[in-house]
Amino acid sequence: MRKRSLRDLEVSAIGLGCMGMSAFYGSADREESIATVRRARELGVTFLDTAQMYGPLTNESLVGDAIRGHRDDYVIATKFNYRMDDAVPGDITTVGPQDGSAEHVRSSVHGSLQRLGTDHIDLYYQHRVDPKVPIEETVGALGELVAEGKVRHIGLSEASAQTIRRAHAVHPITAVQSEYSLWTRDVEAEVLPTCRELGIGFVPYSPLGRGFLAGRFTSPEDLDIDDWRRQNPRFQDENLAANLRLAAKVKQIAAEKDVTPAQLAIAWVLARGENLVPIPGTKRRTYLEQNAAAVDITLTEDDLARIDAEMPEAAGERYDEAGMRSVNR
Repeated sequence: MRKRSLRDLEVSAIGLGCMGMSAFYGSADREESIATVRRARELGVTFLDTAQMYGPLTNESLVGDAIRGHRDDYVIATKFNYRMDDAVPGDITTVGPQDGSAEHVRSSVHGSLQRLGTDHIDLYYQHRVDPKVPIEETVGALGELVAEGKVRHIGLSEASAQTIRRAHAVHPITAVQSEYSLWTRDVEAEVLPTCRELGIGFVPYSPLGRGFLAGRFTSPEDLDIDDWRRQNPRFQDENLAANLRLAAKVKQIAAEKDVTPAQLAIAWVLARGENLVPIPGTKRRTYLEQNAAAVDITLTEDDLARIDAEMPEAAGERYDEAGMRSVNR
């Protein structure tokens, strides 16, 4: 597996998004999920992404169990945001409001360390920017965790370019994580240029368009009844019909290059810059192995130009109205 750098943090060229092993994407198999994390180490995919919110709390515990005995072989990224004081593991309705206060930053990290079974977190993100708390306060507290050795590097998720600049002035930001793929490209306007200017790494989540670009389903009925994607605007009615044309174009170009649609989508993200490290999520070893092979796919300038010219734009917002209010702020 090739390596890339998020500022001064060296990681595998692609990571493994662990969210779906515990939350939001329907049924899960804990044993297969743990086997997938362990298989990732064998493949050199050692950059793992989790969060307190996933489950809630259960995904960090799963990752902690999976890495036991091999902690130092992995680079672990997790995230804080919402109050978990009364959260019941696995019950999303018990999660409290978001809180970017210094007090919450300090209290949150202890739970993550315990669930992950480690004495430090390699990359600790604020999962969403709290508009009620100045980013300077949040990042100042994160910087204190770095000084104490509990956290090695800090990051932001779904932050605007302006917020990134303000945060970086307080303490170096190692990485910004936001959605980015062939069907979500809004970060190209301001966020990606800002990260490049400041020397900050960028971690695209959902590089497979929440699995849609991989061509594994064509209708909400193909998903489990409790799968969050059933309610996603891009999976509904006219949006779905338009986005199926986008997925068909990905499939066509992938077939011409003799790769899978998922591999083409990941390779496209990798080609956007050396400071990008996508984290395709999966809960199965088979898909992990296919995704990992994408690092060996080369897209030429002609390939990239053709994709830009022929790829339809995605239809629909990537979240519902409430979700869209939480991004790019």
